[in-house]
Amino acid sequence: MQVNFQTFHYTHSFPLELGGSLPELQIAYQTIGKLNEKKDNVVWICHAFTGSQDVADWWQGLVGTGKLFNPENHFIVCANILGSHYGTTGPLSNNPKTNKPYFHDFPEVTIRDVVSSLDLLRKHLGIQKIKICIGGSLGGQQAVEWSISHPNIFEQLILVATDAVFSPWGIAFNESQRMAIEIDPTWKESNPKAGLEGMKVARATALISYRNYETYHITQNRGENALGNQLRAISYQRYQGEKLAQRFNAYSYYRLSQMMDSQDVGRNRGGVIAALKQIKAKTLVIGIKSDALFPINEQEFLAKHIPGASFQIIDSLYGHDGFLIENSLMTKAIRLWQKLIRLEINPMEAFFKKLEMV
Repeated sequence: MQVNFQTFHYTHSFPLELGGSLPELQIAYQTIGKLNEKKDNVVWICHAFTGSQDVADWWQGLVGTGKLFNPENHFIVCANILGSHYGTTGPLSNNPKTNKPYFHDFPEVTIRDVVSSLDLLRKHLGIQKIKICIGGSLGGQQAVEWSISHPNIFEQLILVATDAVFSPWGIAFNESQRMAIEIDPTWKESNPKAGLEGMKVARATALISYRNYETYHITQNRGENALGNQLRAISYQRYQGEKLAQRFNAYSYYRLSQMMDSQDVGRNRGGVIAALKQIKAKTLVIGIKSDALFPINEQEFLAKHIPGASFQIIDSLYGHDGFLIENSLMTKAIRLWQKLIRLEINPMEAFFKKLEMV
């Protein structure tokens, strides 16, 4: 399996939707497999909140030899998004104007800014068409925005556990996390470890929205006669905060949460429905039945208003995180949809609404 980690440098000013610009841009990305002669085997995977370009690591159930996205057949691309921690221009990057890290001065960026940067990379790679674009959660927000802003590029679009407009419910979760970071006494400092204790609390808060009541009841059952720190849910929350703090930074966490809040594909396009109708790709929308952060009605809305879209429900214990865990169910849903497309059978929306994979 041929895996390449590379960096794209864009040496021009990069304008931002909310005003201002970045003096230049660097994008860290990974490619797996080879681009064929026709250049029609591209699979572009958009990563989620704290993900990275190393898609073969965090989505190994779907990416790899013999799996759904097989590098023997596909040219797989995944780019670390603007503002993130893993090599793309972000808060810990040096500002060329000061030759010092941005830290708090790194500007707020939107999903549309991310998509603009991804499209620069696409052009750099000489890719005219993308056979499949797939993303879950924040990655799905990128995928749907990209398919609207550049509708002629994509042949197939797969949107998983995501939305067209980020909800007030989701924004409230994110603001609560930002408040946790803000009250960390170190947050006002300018160093790579500033705000890490607050970020641990933020991550623990987020995790509740990524799972659900039943998930915790089964996986973090309190155990017989357990008290205090012996309670599994307590140690689990603390562990998850510590785990993230070992690989991420609070500046990126803060900015990426604001990025998620920015999602509204209808902004300056005449509304959400009008925007979704611009999508030309054959589209599969997948929802997780137990998802508390991106409830199933948000995927139903996408499928209803994207022309010809199909809708699939996956029944999972793991809530929103099911899109990262339920690899077998995801593979079955996508392969079924792709088979119907190859046979030129229209996957009727009503059929998929009734079909629940167990």
